[in-house]
Amino acid sequence: MKAHNKWLTAPLAAGLAAALLSGCGDDESGEAGGSGGSVVVGMSDEVLATDPAAGYDPGSWLLFNNVFQSLMSFPKGASTPQPEAAEKCGFEAGGSKVYRCTLREGLKFSNGNPLTAEDVKFSFERALKIDDPAGPAPLLASIDKIDTPDDRTVVFSLKIPDATFPSKIASGAGSIVDHREYKDGALREDGQAVGSGPYKLDSFQKGEAVFSPNPEYRGTVEVKNAGVTLKFFHGDRKALATALQKGEVDVAYRGLAASEIASIQDAATSSEREIEVIEGSSAEVQHLVFNVDDPVVGKLGVRKAIAYLVDRDAIVSNVHRATASPLYSIIPAGIAGHNTAFVNEYGDKPQRDKAEQALRSAGVDGKLKLTLWSTPSRYGPATDEELTAIAKQLNDSGLFEATVKSVEFGQYEKDIKAGKYGVYVKGWVPDYPDPDNFTQPFFGKDNVLNNNYENSKITGTLVPRTAATADRTATEEDYGTLQDLVAKDLPILPLWQGKQYAVARDGITGLEWTLDASTVFRFWEIKKS
Repeated sequence: MKAHNKWLTAPLAAGLAAALLSGCGDDESGEAGGSGGSVVVGMSDEVLATDPAAGYDPGSWLLFNNVFQSLMSFPKGASTPQPEAAEKCGFEAGGSKVYRCTLREGLKFSNGNPLTAEDVKFSFERALKIDDPAGPAPLLASIDKIDTPDDRTVVFSLKIPDATFPSKIASGAGSIVDHREYKDGALREDGQAVGSGPYKLDSFQKGEAVFSPNPEYRGTVEVKNAGVTLKFFHGDRKALATALQKGEVDVAYRGLAASEIASIQDAATSSEREIEVIEGSSAEVQHLVFNVDDPVVGKLGVRKAIAYLVDRDAIVSNVHRATASPLYSIIPAGIAGHNTAFVNEYGDKPQRDKAEQALRSAGVDGKLKLTLWSTPSRYGPATDEELTAIAKQLNDSGLFEATVKSVEFGQYEKDIKAGKYGVYVKGWVPDYPDPDNFTQPFFGKDNVLNNNYENSKITGTLVPRTAATADRTATEEDYGTLQDLVAKDLPILPLWQGKQYAVARDGITGLEWTLDASTVFRFWEIKKS
């Protein structure tokens, strides 16, 4: 699992969304091929790659999920993958080490070439062979070998039992490419993409990407528009807001902060209702991370004192304006196995007396000097403000003298890996909606947190056992134990769980089906009348 590209941007505002859901309701009347008009979507995120072997960021996976097919996919509102390019898939009886898929008949890429088992095998082996530092190869690391007994059958033999394998290949990491169009050991760098998904990529430039319905598509979804133009605003949130107000984009996705949302809503009168805010569920999370080898926060009593003092409700209300929810465990609400271990250990309100007792037990007398490290852009514009609010909470207790320092992301990551920071912020966008994806990447060798935390029960027993359990409901006890251990050891402090949102002009429907815990932004569900 690579940390640097799938870490999330900040929670994206959805103020007053609950009252505005009318006007962007369910629409199941779309016809195949797109009966609605073309849709213009604006976002401030970058699309860093058009080649599935390289991209591991939210923007790139948005492209992959619409242009490429995977054997499995997440239907709207679902957290369990279902067959997509495959007609059927499943583990062979008696375990979770051999996974067999049968492809649909008549699959073709957008260029007309047939899609066969050879392409599936090529796609996975290519991603693993390239092993791009910014790519999804770590998600596929459990693959030992791939056999293709005929054109429609693919058999994956895994190194270890991995019941989450169907979810992993339902993500962007499972994108199937045409072996005639992609080189075996090198990335495609011409900005083009050839897939078999619901859309084909017509053009990709610095300012926009243009998609049209793929007439060769054979799968489970129904395209409800005539095409999508994705406009890039390269982090310029004000320009995105202005474009939405002027009608230059139909939808704003990933990029407007709470203040912009409020301004947009104020600009539209209640009778006009020109702009609507649509809120969806999300499993994006953010944590305060502790380097357990640090001479200050390496002391458990110091970490406990911080946990007793952080007021998540105030952060969510004052900084994020209710665009997130307080988070009290490493597995977010809505994901199987979630509990509230941190409430059990530290409560849900600040407790100064217990914080002081924890500090004194750690041998700390007087105010403790502490630096909270932030990065201003990677996790969104509110990150520095959030860390400043946490520092104030600590300082208001009279127990800390905390300051905030903000460093650009490249240097930030280097310094974390070098062990230079004691307390820093990290966020996480899930690859797939399973508790494994909120636990396994965070613990053990080369984990994404780089905080030097080790727990042999977690890495030696709980993570392997839960990964091998095909019945995911049977993992809840183990995940509960894991979360309780993390709350006691306190290598990280969960802060909030984000909400997804999109902002749309009148005449746009279906957006609520693009905003769920799978993080798949489904172009095909958006209809413009």
